[in-house]
Amino acid sequence: MSNSAVVESVALALREAERSQTAIAPIRPQLGGESADVDIAYAVQEANTKRALAEGRRLVGRKIGLTSVAVQKQLGVDSPDFGMLFADMAFGDGEAIPAGLLIQPKVEAEIALVLKADLTQEKHTYADIISATDYALPAIEVVDSRIENWKISLIDTVADNASSAGFVLGSKPVKLENLDLVNCKMVMTRGDEVVSQGVGRACLSNPLNAAVWLADEMVRRGRPLLAGDIVLTGALGPMVVAHPGDEFKVEIEGFGSVVAVFAAE
Repeated sequence: MSNSAVVESVALALREAERSQTAIAPIRPQLGGESADVDIAYAVQEANTKRALAEGRRLVGRKIGLTSVAVQKQLGVDSPDFGMLFADMAFGDGEAIPAGLLIQPKVEAEIALVLKADLTQEKHTYADIISATDYALPAIEVVDSRIENWKISLIDTVADNASSAGFVLGSKPVKLENLDLVNCKMVMTRGDEVVSQGVGRACLSNPLNAAVWLADEMVRRGRPLLAGDIVLTGALGPMVVAHPGDEFKVEIEGFGSVVAVFAAE
């Protein structure tokens, strides 16, 4: 098969897995195995992005993944990855996420930036990101691999929209000048149990590092970040498995809180 045929075949398999809520075997063997170039995985992601847009879904932002150095080392990479956020992936603060919608969901606590200006430079700076940010919010990303048992490599997760499935934003916007992005503490609880903790610097030493990387990468790949876009900058602590009936509350110092609820079966 040609590369384009392989890309379309893998993209279709991932769409079908999501539609049927049935995980599939790792896809990296079809894309060249462990030595595959990440660009072919992004080509799969882009094929499904184009399909989603053609079907009328609205692109509202991006998520940044692999912002932990430890996780990068685990997967043998030296940079983050990204995935697309669509409007139908958004859930309200405290709104129940329907049972049966996802395959094997997990949650991560993140800082979200909402943009008020386009980011179209070849190389961005902190100043560009700060000037383009309207406000920040606490967020919970819902990740879900369409690959069986989360047996993923970089190639698998990138092709699979960086394992993104949904997100919940807090409802009290905060200006960046009122925040300590590096030292802010994060606590995630499930009921009375603390299930994840972290700090701003866990995200590439500063979430702005992740945002700069994303802005540059999106220009390079022809989908620059635009005014109104949401940017999930990356996890502040370990991800946690989500079960039906779980309720997670994330509190980030200076940002307030946000709650993700998974409906009982």
